[in-house]
Amino acid sequence: MYRRPDALGQLAAQTSSLRSISVFILAVAVFFAAGCKKKSAPMSSVGIRNISREFVFAAQNASGGRAEVGMRPEYAARQPGKQQALAADHIYITVPPTKAGAPDRAAQDAIEAELARVAEFHHLQRVPQPGAPGLERFDYLMDGRRTQSIHLVTPLPKAEAASTAPGRPLLAVVIDDLGNDRGQADSLFRLAYPLTISVLPHEANSGEIAEEAHRRGYQVMLHLPMASNAGDKDEAVELHPGMAPAAVEKTFAAMLDTVPYAAGVNNHEGSLGTSDQKLMDELMPLLHERNLFFIDSRTTAATVAETSAHAAGVAAARRNVFLDDERSVPAVRKQFVLAIREAREKGAALAIGHPHPETLDVLTEMLPEVERQGVRLVFASELAQ
Repeated sequence: MYRRPDALGQLAAQTSSLRSISVFILAVAVFFAAGCKKKSAPMSSVGIRNISREFVFAAQNASGGRAEVGMRPEYAARQPGKQQALAADHIYITVPPTKAGAPDRAAQDAIEAELARVAEFHHLQRVPQPGAPGLERFDYLMDGRRTQSIHLVTPLPKAEAASTAPGRPLLAVVIDDLGNDRGQADSLFRLAYPLTISVLPHEANSGEIAEEAHRRGYQVMLHLPMASNAGDKDEAVELHPGMAPAAVEKTFAAMLDTVPYAAGVNNHEGSLGTSDQKLMDELMPLLHERNLFFIDSRTTAATVAETSAHAAGVAAARRNVFLDDERSVPAVRKQFVLAIREAREKGAALAIGHPHPETLDVLTEMLPEVERQGVRLVFASELAQ
């Protein structure tokens, strides 16, 4: 006897089957979605650079073309067998001042608004970074990865014309050993005076600090590591007696590449290097070719550096006073008073210090005194002859 299948039971079976298929499809979709997310590649070097160019154009457009904008690439560590990849772009924007020379907050606000518009379009996250008066930094991140670092720099106010009157004694203050610690640089950048900033090469922040110092309005020098009589290497890369001329040139050129806008050079350590006639005679023509001046830090009385510089046609000067051999505020203050006295008695003097808290405290206190005592603060290049 023929019997028809139960219609309700058949419908239930079909429903169960469809439900199973739906669950299976959903599981597959979730699996592939998770897999795609895991395998999503970070933004390429070309992608980073294209967005960076948009930021540059936006800043220039917002300022009516008055902002000075530049980029410096930061590369990731090279992987064996692979091309060097761009990690992020550093974008430096000099905020244009008002016609009166004062900081232009409206111009900076307009620039930041345009940067924010580009960032929103590309779904970038803004992350503030430590800065200083006249220097604002922030990063842009995509999916948690930094792609751009923005440096908004307000130049120092220009000195009044009265301070450039001829015939006044001159004092140059050089601050050495910048390059590794951005916090030290930021503390120094608070001083709105014509200081000369000497930056060590090949340090973590050498390029950033040199670029920011130049845009802020300071003079930049390369703080050139040289061998000392201590016997041990003071820096991983340095000039030392016995180097072949080609090695001196290659090493020096590589150092300069890490310190943009260097207008001159002074020696870091170097009691052995600056007393070696052959090494100095190989170095100074390299400065002459690049139109760089030289400041002899005089870490030894046996130095021949200044004499060798003049023989090669390089403008040069020497250090008169070390400010902080003893790191205490009274000792640094005493040395700064000595530097002012040297300038008044000899017509010019050059003092060298370091970005120690004690030194910066004394400079904050006493730099206003320089002008009041009839001495003109100048860059180191003005003393090099």
